[in-house]
Amino acid sequence: MAFDSLSEKLQNVFKSLRSKGLLTEADVKAALKEVKLALLEADVNFKVVKQFVKSVQERAVGQDVMNGLNPGQMVVKIVNEELVNLMGSEMTEIALKSGADITVIMMAGLQGAGKTTTTAKIAGKLKQKGKKPLLVACDVYRPAAIQQLQINGEKQNVEVFSMGEHHKPANIAKAALEHAKTNGQNVVILDTAGRLHIDEDMMRELQEIKEQVEVTQTILVVDAMTGQDAVNVASMFEEKIGIDGVILTKLDGDTRGGAALSIRAVTGKPILYVGMGEKLSDLEQFYPDRMANRILGMGDVLTLIEKAQENIDEEKARELEQKMKKAEFGFDDYLESMNQMKKMGGISSMLQMMPGIGGSQIAEIENAVDEKKMARIEGIIYSMTPKERANPSILNPSRKRRIAAGAGVDISEVNRLVKQFEQSRKMMKQMSGMMGGKGRRRGGFKLPFGL
Repeated sequence: MAFDSLSEKLQNVFKSLRSKGLLTEADVKAALKEVKLALLEADVNFKVVKQFVKSVQERAVGQDVMNGLNPGQMVVKIVNEELVNLMGSEMTEIALKSGADITVIMMAGLQGAGKTTTTAKIAGKLKQKGKKPLLVACDVYRPAAIQQLQINGEKQNVEVFSMGEHHKPANIAKAALEHAKTNGQNVVILDTAGRLHIDEDMMRELQEIKEQVEVTQTILVVDAMTGQDAVNVASMFEEKIGIDGVILTKLDGDTRGGAALSIRAVTGKPILYVGMGEKLSDLEQFYPDRMANRILGMGDVLTLIEKAQENIDEEKARELEQKMKKAEFGFDDYLESMNQMKKMGGISSMLQMMPGIGGSQIAEIENAVDEKKMARIEGIIYSMTPKERANPSILNPSRKRRIAAGAGVDISEVNRLVKQFEQSRKMMKQMSGMMGGKGRRRGGFKLPFGL
């Protein structure tokens, strides 16, 4: 995730604070200096960092904190609360009209931010909520933009309205609204054209659309990988046309992530969703408190549970959990659990939401469970007899040699898989114990393989 580096640095700062016992004002100031550097390196806006550190320091050097039973933990709590305040305190939904009234959402952004894909992702989210969306192709300039929207619309089973490349976007938007009225669609989502940079023509075009149709929400799509530039882009769009919210894309990438911490403070506009991958399902509602927890290494168990509820077959999950408890978990179940993890975004996506697991640990576990080698792993597992798959403990050296020959791999790969299997089994048991209670509180549903 974009915050891996920042998260690791902050966790190291707080680890040293917790180890001190009683804190002095000098201890707090030294720690906050490190926090300030970590935030600046993450490309958080300088003014935002300055105000953030000031707010934390004012609260952290108070008598209640200094003389508390666990002052180090109190400082972490204050930082967590200030991070939540920075990102907007509460989750914000896209504003939708009620009843038969049609909601018009205008999607805006620069070229390359992932706007067209995000537009289709939003349509899918709204459809899941019982809405009837209509996607509208208003990008008449970029080659294949209309086709891309049509392909994604088909994947989401959402109609795409297009008039080709020879009409003005404002006229297309107006015609699309009439089409929606006639066909019973209650959300019209306009995929507008992007540019390589902000220019007057693009802004005028967006203003023309707003003059022709009553836009309910203007949502800006920005690329988290552009860091501070994303904040500048958001400020410009707010100034020129007015925006109601922001969607941050590519937050799963190897970026500094400062945009997520700066946008609300600089523009006053909420982050609505974050894009966490290229699949049309990889769009997460943005919860400031959950994101703050992730940044500070406290995990995001609620999002993990929600992902499981959306993607996992409950009956299969229960079967795997029972097998784990009875020590009957074999290689066939291992394959099934890996498939379920892939549905939830993969092992790295899940680990980022686990409390206390940092960037280096994630990399270590990813190496142990390398999803890219799944085809090879399947080949090895299917070279085992049903008895061997069900009872891995009988895999002696001669059996492993036979399996390696059958799968066309070196015996070292078989040994490595067996070791990975044992590591995964231990991890699943650990996660099962940690999250079992939360699963029960959410209506009895459990995460895959007893997570």
